[in-house]
Amino acid sequence: MTTLLWGVLPYVTIALLVAGLVWRHRYDKYGWTTRSSQIYESKLLNIASNAFHYGILFVLAGHLVGLFVPMSWTDALGIGEHAYHLFSLYGGTAAGVLTVAGIALLIYRRRTRAPVFRATTVNDKLMYLVLLGAIVMGMVAKLTHTSGDGYNYRESIAPWSRGLFRLQPDPALMAGVPVLYQVHAVIGMALIALVPYTRLVHMFSAPLAYLFRPYVIYRSRDPGQLGPRPERRGWERTEI
Repeated sequence: MTTLLWGVLPYVTIALLVAGLVWRHRYDKYGWTTRSSQIYESKLLNIASNAFHYGILFVLAGHLVGLFVPMSWTDALGIGEHAYHLFSLYGGTAAGVLTVAGIALLIYRRRTRAPVFRATTVNDKLMYLVLLGAIVMGMVAKLTHTSGDGYNYRESIAPWSRGLFRLQPDPALMAGVPVLYQVHAVIGMALIALVPYTRLVHMFSAPLAYLFRPYVIYRSRDPGQLGPRPERRGWERTEI
């Protein structure tokens, strides 16, 4: 089971992620969207969406630093284990609370606004369930191990994560990890595998085309300028 969970499942997750992105881009380009429901309701969405997006960005940044920045690097910067633990505890908890609050508001909005609820699919419900489960379980795991300097996942989970990308997985590193952290990791992998098949796929889109697109020209809405366009240079009628 240790080999299956920590040596095989991560690569199955990566394969599903890459295959899903390729398939979605090739056969569902027009479905590569957030399927925004702003047209139905915008006031609550502005609050909930901002809370969720800012929160999840901080959560992702924290995971990237915690998993892929070796402990020797932070030690070289003079950041001891106790200081790192406190920053991870308070910063991670704040980011998690903000993210959960955003998700809760988004779910409340979908349930209480009839047009938004009717536009909600089973896929959306599954996405919310797995996303909320991953965030909450991560917070529970962190808050359960707060005594002293807490559980030092940078000596087990972090080296295991980096080993996966070096194609040198070491499942034994995860054998002694607390159960709550293991459950959080499994739900996290399930979430990563689901990303290409849900509206979360938009996280892989960057609006770079906006930097190079031509200006969009809008016609004036001044009532005095409505009606036939006056002839002027560049618009003269041509004789046929």
